[in-house]
Amino acid sequence: MHIPDGLLPPQIVAGGYAVTGLATWYCLRQINRQGHAQENIPKASLLTAAFFVASSIYIPLPPVSVHLILNGLLGVMLGYFALPAILIGLFFQALMVGHGGLTTLGINGVLMGLPALAAYHIFQLRHGLEKFLPERWAMGIAAFLGGSSGLALTVLIFIALTVTSLPTGLDATAERRAIMVLALGHVPLIVLEGIFTALVVLFLQRTTPELLES
Repeated sequence: MHIPDGLLPPQIVAGGYAVTGLATWYCLRQINRQGHAQENIPKASLLTAAFFVASSIYIPLPPVSVHLILNGLLGVMLGYFALPAILIGLFFQALMVGHGGLTTLGINGVLMGLPALAAYHIFQLRHGLEKFLPERWAMGIAAFLGGSSGLALTVLIFIALTVTSLPTGLDATAERRAIMVLALGHVPLIVLEGIFTALVVLFLQRTTPELLES
């Protein structure tokens, strides 16, 4: 799901930096308002490392091969810390493992960071679900929805960006078909990341619930 250098036109790349910059400013402002930012730095660092390592875990789903993203998990666990954490992870992924690129760091921040923020807000639905369901069920369902929606929204944004911004000179029909095959290959991964996020959240709820306070 990383967008490499040179795939998108310069105006889209510049727009990605503008949106990511504005979103990062908003997140940092919210973090300062919430206070106790230093207490969350170790948790954010650990999950940034998990986000970085996840990109090297490939899952073969013929005819494509996909890798874990975990942006939904970061959103659920970190809240507004998720976007800065993902940007740091994307930077090191571009430098060290060749995923994405430095010119597309902003657009990849939009691609994975904004869905992480959406996952955080989806996870907050647990408070409403607790009116109808036991707390553990509400927590698990909200965590599954948050974890799966992070990757699902990333896939949708990826499709929109690539299909509408294909470089001239390419076989548009063949490229769109390849993009759709890649997107469909992520459907099982969306479910897997939702399940994984739910399991992590339920485990932490039982052992160290304070880690779920973002």
